[in-house]
Amino acid sequence: MITPQNVFRHELIGLAVEIIDSNHEGFVGIKGIVIDETRNMLTIDTGNIEKKIPKDNAIFLFTLPDNQQVSIDGKVIVARPEDRIKKKFKKIR
Repeated sequence: MITPQNVFRHELIGLAVEIIDSNHEGFVGIKGIVIDETRNMLTIDTGNIEKKIPKDNAIFLFTLPDNQQVSIDGKVIVARPEDRIKKKFKKIR
């Protein structure tokens, strides 16, 4: 089960996401579903277009399957998905 404490260790593809802050003003407010993930990018389907967002330039607000929301600084998730899932993270309280 995905929780706010372990979301880093799960697959992000399929989660609803919104960009709540970014160094690039044009990214702020983009909402959609994560459809692909690479080491440095998330591809988000906004409904009418796919946007590629660099992870390290944004803060993401993910909506989990149980409708909880968690914000994640993209710098924390910069890694290949298969490596990020194995990575050890400090406990979040």
